[in-house]
Amino acid sequence: MPTSRLLPATLLALLLLPALAFAQEAADEYPVDPKLYQAMQWRNIGPYRGGRSVAVAGVPSEPMTFYMGATGGGVWKTTDGGTTWKNVSDGFFGTGSVGAIAVAPSDPNVVYVGMGEAPVRGVTSSHGDGVYRSTDAGKTWTHLGLEKTRQISRIQVHPDNPDLVFVAAQGNQWKPSPERGIYRSTDGGATWTLVLHVDEGTGASDLSMDPTNPRILYAAFWTHRRKPWQIVSGGTGSGLFKSTDGGETWTRLTDGLPEMMGKVGVAVSPADPERVWAIIEADEGGLFRSDDAGKTWTRVNKDRLLRARAWYYTAVTADPLDAETVYVMNAPLLRSTFQTVRTPHGDNHCLWINPHDNRTMINCNDGGANVSFNAGETWSTQANQPTAQFYRVTTDNHFPYRILGAQQDNSTVRILHTADGRNERDWEPTAGGESGWLAPHPDNPDVVFGGSFG
Repeated sequence: MPTSRLLPATLLALLLLPALAFAQEAADEYPVDPKLYQAMQWRNIGPYRGGRSVAVAGVPSEPMTFYMGATGGGVWKTTDGGTTWKNVSDGFFGTGSVGAIAVAPSDPNVVYVGMGEAPVRGVTSSHGDGVYRSTDAGKTWTHLGLEKTRQISRIQVHPDNPDLVFVAAQGNQWKPSPERGIYRSTDGGATWTLVLHVDEGTGASDLSMDPTNPRILYAAFWTHRRKPWQIVSGGTGSGLFKSTDGGETWTRLTDGLPEMMGKVGVAVSPADPERVWAIIEADEGGLFRSDDAGKTWTRVNKDRLLRARAWYYTAVTADPLDAETVYVMNAPLLRSTFQTVRTPHGDNHCLWINPHDNRTMINCNDGGANVSFNAGETWSTQANQPTAQFYRVTTDNHFPYRILGAQQDNSTVRILHTADGRNERDWEPTAGGESGWLAPHPDNPDVVFGGSFG
């Protein structure tokens, strides 16, 4: 979706003041006894259709088990390869937007979740409240702090020590903040140390750990700012950094890389740790490869398709068993030599590949998460994830009345209020598109006026 033209905050507040004042006067004059609605309960009316997700992870030792983080619906888990999903974060998390998930390789019961979706969108992206940890495979969760990091892009866990964890904090998208950078915990998140900080306008957009030598880490940094009328991407702080001592010290990598960069993604190849991939937003950007563990770099592909709308994508995943194969996330999912891998929905953000079987993977995109057991030839459905984000909601005068909304990166929806959402006969698309206001005719509810961008 293109960048929105938003009203200035002051003007918007002035427009809302009369309505807010009227609502307050009505509430004061006609108070409602809370006992009258204490018996009411929330229920899901659907639709059971996935919404945007930017974080996924699997369990290498349990090839049917995966986790998905929705940008507005918390963490979901499947133990049957994506046939069914269950929310495991409700009642534990303080916010709903998930930015990163990591399962400890040495203990699949230990799962870390970083909150706040990292892709900075043309419309507002939801922020998070730090890091959560589960030690019982998602049954219960503990909040580990780092609330002010706002947006977390990646989490890496030591392959042999589930208590040694690194968090890439992208930071507040709206203003400078000191909480950006790479954090390390050696005690399972009880305490944190900021081991790499560039400046208050530059956050960590990605983090990759060498699984054969976890003291080696590669960190990608991005200077960015979200303003009401534009996204500012790029600056002197953007770049790649490397540590060879577990995060104690870092070296900026420059040989062969652009001098001025925007958003950066990085991935070290588990199949050949000397090979490192980087996807870089820059005038001379594209896909870069290093064959000497980051000392020197070569641009191997400059195709704009790999780096379109960089602020929304810019993620790269190395095949764990084949050093020649790499995936780049964008509107299509691309696999070298950069054919499109068809997924159930566009706008791809993350890909996790089982380190023991590179045909087993989970992808997430603007339509949810989907699992493949044949390297992307076929995928599990996204019609079993009630995680859709709705920009607008209204009702009509039909009997029984219907609820209308515009789903992010999908169609509008008109659904019976009596529905449970699982039956597609209960809902249908109606006028307009994902971003539009909907106005059903008061006398003829089958007539609906709807808008969209463009």
